[in-house]
Amino acid sequence: MSTPEVGAGIGIANLPNQRHKIVAKRGASLTLMVCGESGLGKTTFINTLFTTTIKTPKNYKRRYNKSAEKTVEIEIIRAELEEKQFNVKLSVVDTPGFGDYTNNRDSWMPIIDFIDDQHESYMRQEQQPKRHELSDMRVHCCLYFIRPTGHTLKPLDIEVMKRLGTRVNLIPVIAKADTMTPTDLHKFKKRILEVIAAQNIQCYSFPLESDDDASTRRNMSIMAAMPFSIIGSTEDVLTADGRTVKGRQYSWGVAEVENEDHCDFKKLRQLLIRTHMLDLISSTEESHYENYRHAQMETRKIGEAK
Repeated sequence: MSTPEVGAGIGIANLPNQRHKIVAKRGASLTLMVCGESGLGKTTFINTLFTTTIKTPKNYKRRYNKSAEKTVEIEIIRAELEEKQFNVKLSVVDTPGFGDYTNNRDSWMPIIDFIDDQHESYMRQEQQPKRHELSDMRVHCCLYFIRPTGHTLKPLDIEVMKRLGTRVNLIPVIAKADTMTPTDLHKFKKRILEVIAAQNIQCYSFPLESDDDASTRRNMSIMAAMPFSIIGSTEDVLTADGRTVKGRQYSWGVAEVENEDHCDFKKLRQLLIRTHMLDLISSTEESHYENYRHAQMETRKIGEAK
């Protein structure tokens, strides 16, 4: 009779490896919403973020040919990305028409309705006898683009962000950071944070403490950068020291997309993809979806229409 090796264990510690294999085989699904006025670089940012043309830029000549009827559309772009044999099914939800009119009263309703409708659709699927291969379009993160005015949030921004923050992981983003000086940008960020605190707007946050000091410092650095100032560009430009980088060429030099001295793009990409994608997905499931489900279950019978 053979005796087990002392300290060999029974294999429970191998569970993370099993989990990794399952996740790697299944892949992941991520739904990002970009919300903000036209001309703030939302399409360029998405294409820069994933280093490929996810969304084709609009025709600039037709952009401002608005119809007399005030409409906010919901536009969904789907793509499948692969890196080192790991697949991510990406859905990008755009909101063309939002904030582009003189009177923007209730212009946020189609956006709010879309987010709620995805929770509703998923909840109704869960109530069915057969629940395999559920269609899931719940929004995991909403990037709210703020115009770089240098003043503070507009009343429209405040109203929309209040409503979004209770339904989705909201991340405020200052668009076109290269149009502001570092000093003005710092003051602008401070004013935005003051308004967010005063208006009790819920923005996405995550635990700062981690298992190792390096991760904790990284998390603190990412959170300290919110609201993230970004520069978007899919163009390769040559810097004065001979490097080829993604950025924007100006008479005074180059504004680099991935230079942390120029903007927070790198930190935002790290948050969305490298370090906290799973947290965005799980917090949508465990917090925002559960809040919606709980509210509906309290006031409706099972199977009853919304």
